[in-house]
Amino acid sequence: MAKHPKRPRDPIALAKLIGDIATGATIDTHPDFGKDAAAVSLGRRGGLKGGAARAASLTPKRRSEIARAAVKARWAKKH
Repeated sequence: MAKHPKRPRDPIALAKLIGDIATGATIDTHPDFGKDAAAVSLGRRGGLKGGAARAASLTPKRRSEIARAAVKARWAKKH
């Protein structure tokens, strides 16, 4: 993998670079690594299963306790 130049740490220099990239005055050489599609798919599958599996394992009493705690937390934020 090729080394790429670091973005400037100075906020004004960074703002100028972003402006230059937006206007086409310079080319963006910062690589976009993106995400591994296999890892994203695996994480999504696990996430889709997780909520349903957790809900199935909870007793109705425990679900009620969790819901009650959530309501208290929401009301605490508003006041």
